[in-house]
Amino acid sequence: MLERLDPSLKMPREEYEKWLKILQADLHQLTYQVYLQKLPVVLVFEGMDASGKGGTIKRLTEKMDPRGYVVWPIAAPHGDDRERHYLYRFWRRLPEQGQIAIFDRSWYGRVLVERLEGFCTEEDWKRAYSEINQFERQFSDFGGVIFKFWMHISKEEQLARFQERERINYKSWKITDEDWRNRAKWEDYQAAAQDMVLKTSTPNAPWTLVEANDKLYSRIKVLRTVAEKLRRALK
Repeated sequence: MLERLDPSLKMPREEYEKWLKILQADLHQLTYQVYLQKLPVVLVFEGMDASGKGGTIKRLTEKMDPRGYVVWPIAAPHGDDRERHYLYRFWRRLPEQGQIAIFDRSWYGRVLVERLEGFCTEEDWKRAYSEINQFERQFSDFGGVIFKFWMHISKEEQLARFQERERINYKSWKITDEDWRNRAKWEDYQAAAQDMVLKTSTPNAPWTLVEANDKLYSRIKVLRTVAEKLRRALK
């Protein structure tokens, strides 16, 4: 499935700038309606390291009212979160009515990094597919809207971005030894991602696969998807 995505899709800078202004203006109005109509909204961003999740979230929220959304950067659990069921910390971060919660990585870590790094048992991560589907269904039944984006880049593009991060001082904080170690398991991560998409793309919470080799193209695809789906969900 992921291998069939077209990595050559690109967008000229001029077209990108035009659509960015249009879609950010749309989202400014739509997210105000989210507040007025008390619609709870969740956006999930997953993808390989350096796939452009952070940059996309920045453009997505740039013109939104900062009181209407929160971004949750998800890392390894600590404290109480580590001692409880893995979904506990995400239940606590789900948005109230009229608010938007954006997850930069999410509960899908259970079937991605935790699966591949041995942080849970095989029984645990296999059971997680149904647990996650139920979790998302309960939020959807509550009236929530869920967006899930898999940001997909090629192995060659990831290498180029890693090397750029090492070369440019103000980007160097983004690259760690762990990133290089994870890259060595590229095929395993891609197989786990394909399992995840196949087993957790549901009518109420479908995955959107984003061709992300070109950052301009991928950002516009995400913003357009959010605007179109919000417009349908709002009264």
